[in-house]
Amino acid sequence: MTSEHPTFGESVRVFARIGLLSFGGPAGQIALMHDELVDKHRWVDEPQFLHALNFCHLLPGPEAQQLATYIGWRLHGLRGGLMAGTLFLLPGVAIIMALSMLYVAAAGLDWFAALFLGIKAAVLAVVVQALIRIAGRALDTAFKRALAAIAFVALALFDLPFPLVVLGAGLAGWLAANWRPGWLALKPVGQGEDVTPRPSVAATLRIIAAWGAIWALPLLAIWATLGDDHVLMQIGLFFSQLAVVTFGGAYAVLAYMAQQAVQGFGWLSAGEMADGLGLAETTPGPLILVTQFVGFLAAYRDAAPFTPLVAGLLGALLTIWVTFAPCFLWIFTFAPWIDRLQHARRLKGALAAITASVVGVIANLSLWFALHVIFTRVEERELGPLRFDWPDSGSIDGLALALAVWAAVHLLVLKRSVVEVLGVAAALGLVVSMFI
Repeated sequence: MTSEHPTFGESVRVFARIGLLSFGGPAGQIALMHDELVDKHRWVDEPQFLHALNFCHLLPGPEAQQLATYIGWRLHGLRGGLMAGTLFLLPGVAIIMALSMLYVAAAGLDWFAALFLGIKAAVLAVVVQALIRIAGRALDTAFKRALAAIAFVALALFDLPFPLVVLGAGLAGWLAANWRPGWLALKPVGQGEDVTPRPSVAATLRIIAAWGAIWALPLLAIWATLGDDHVLMQIGLFFSQLAVVTFGGAYAVLAYMAQQAVQGFGWLSAGEMADGLGLAETTPGPLILVTQFVGFLAAYRDAAPFTPLVAGLLGALLTIWVTFAPCFLWIFTFAPWIDRLQHARRLKGALAAITASVVGVIANLSLWFALHVIFTRVEERELGPLRFDWPDSGSIDGLALALAVWAAVHLLVLKRSVVEVLGVAAALGLVVSMFI
């Protein structure tokens, strides 16, 4: 598969470097991997890299981490996949863990709140930037634009469950791929579908069983020792569910996660959710590491029978386990099937539709963040079948609004980097708060 085959030690060094430098979200992370693995070391050629990336887009979970895992698997088998996928995560996991502990230690300090006011305001601009970018790529047909609009209305006005919206879009795409592929900009029927040899079904089932057991092991241990109503069990089950429906990247599930974590479980506030996203945006690794922050706070605040710090660490580690064990399961299960999956037209149609609906999901997330960052009081209202958030117009936070506008101008117009804008916004929030 490559012009040069690396030793395992060489691969460890390169993937460790990728993990340390994996800032900038999936686009920056994939570009970094391309530079290291295709251009610099020539371990993978261009068609193979793109083939692998397309495969990873078919799977739930962070595509950049799964791309690293898949390439590691192609280079060195199982141990290569484990090595590459783990090294991609470790720096970000360690940094988010340290920042989570700092966050709970300094949360009551005025300067800390002022610092994170700027971060929250900038995060709103970051989410809008993601919305614009993904919409530009995904909404290339009227059918896809309709799916995005329906997803937004379903979530923002009818409060429908996120999994139901995603599954409904997937079903619509599956049917459209069969009867109206032009609606999804898919190639016509019969061009190379399912032409590759069939891998071993028995081997696939063995991999599923093994990694399913690995995924479930900590949940079984918690159930046996702490019971099914403990906060760690809630964390494990919730983020396991989330791992199955994370098509379209982290932004696709942030609205659902925020809604459930804030309003459903009461683990943290809307402002703290925005703080966690700001931390994840400025650290290496996939953005979905924000789930680690949520898991830490949830367990820290409901610690019995542990101390708060120990409970927080357990909650964060459990969240990471049930979020990323499925990623390894998907790669090791479906990697042998990659060629057939690349030609599965109906599956591609379902995922194209899901990606289109994700635009509506992110639009809902943008609205949710805007309401909770710019207004200090937001209440839920019902009007017949409609159920939506409504801000108190007298509770507008002028500083947060000004910082959000500043961040939007610098991100969307002046094209500054996310890390730069978040850092400057945090400093502005701190400085301005000292004089008002």
